[in-house]
Amino acid sequence: MTDEPDDDAIETDDEWYGDADPRVPDAATSWLERPGFDDSTVGDLGGMPPSDYRMGEAELRELERRVEQQSTPVWVDIRKHLPLEAVWRRWRQLAMWGRSDVVDDFGRDPRATARWEWLFEFLYSRWFRVQATGLENIPSQGRALLVANHAGTLPYDSAMVMHAVRRDHPARRDVRPLVEDTVFHLPFLGPIMNRIGGVRADPANAERLLEKDELVAVFPEGEKGMGKLWKDRYRLQRFGRGGFVKLALRTGAPIIPVAVVGAEEAAPMLGKVTWFAKNIGIPWIPVTPTFPWLGPAGLLPLPSKWFVQFGTPIDLRSAALRGAAARSGAAGPIDLGAAAEDRLLVNRIADQIRNQIQQMIEGLLGKRRSPVLSAFLG
Repeated sequence: MTDEPDDDAIETDDEWYGDADPRVPDAATSWLERPGFDDSTVGDLGGMPPSDYRMGEAELRELERRVEQQSTPVWVDIRKHLPLEAVWRRWRQLAMWGRSDVVDDFGRDPRATARWEWLFEFLYSRWFRVQATGLENIPSQGRALLVANHAGTLPYDSAMVMHAVRRDHPARRDVRPLVEDTVFHLPFLGPIMNRIGGVRADPANAERLLEKDELVAVFPEGEKGMGKLWKDRYRLQRFGRGGFVKLALRTGAPIIPVAVVGAEEAAPMLGKVTWFAKNIGIPWIPVTPTFPWLGPAGLLPLPSKWFVQFGTPIDLRSAALRGAAARSGAAGPIDLGAAAEDRLLVNRIADQIRNQIQQMIEGLLGKRRSPVLSAFLG
């Protein structure tokens, strides 16, 4: 976001023009939309005599600004022909192979999403044999915040939550999971997650998505959840500082608790190496029954049986109202923005949701016939 100058700076410094001089035509309209510029008059500036095109003072300043910032020069903006145009056209076609011409503001590529659909369907129905319940609790339209537990060395759980809603919900809605930097910046997996709908975990990104009435999935355990050892399986870690509660309060989005069982057995982490991992920019290197012994193939998940349960939506307006009434002794209108800054209220709500998800996990674990064998046999 561009920093805007204060009013005093504008009054005292007449040379400030921000990112673009408003007096230059392309600050308001395209160069090709200027009066007097059309296909017959613009032509190819490479062959236009200098006397036929004279820059005004404002245009010259804009040219100097672009040159200083190493931006595209002004004259390239209105050229009709580039050198080796056929070569550049071929290069663009090659670079866009397998990609959609249009992506959304966060990089989701509908063509890439469709291309990977078969893999998610195989994992969902054949490999993990996911049994999803409570999908009726997800609204057919409008915003909602899905809050789920996190586990496994790789984000298979977020992919299965996405696919469950898109596959089995009556409205076939898309879920936008927030992806930790640890995964988002990985060389191969990060771009794939981004192209199929994952968004870098950032409060501003989440708020923008909810303002567009999207479904957003958050995993408050973060890296601590992905880094749980086998001995700590299905024990929820601390939910950070309750950032998801603040987000729900600011946007008015209901929270839908989600419990995922099966991801722990899909990638059981027996140990982790931290001292070497930090040198290559990741928090740890997992040690599982198959990795690193089988090389990259060891990162493939084991065929465990999964259960995914979507809980009843929680409206934080009523929770904030009860909290305010308890402190003041009287109920009245509540400012949700102010409630989001109440650390005691935020932490209390976060703990309540964490406890509810823990109870949902224990209920799903109770459906298993055996603590280990049924995790794989179903």
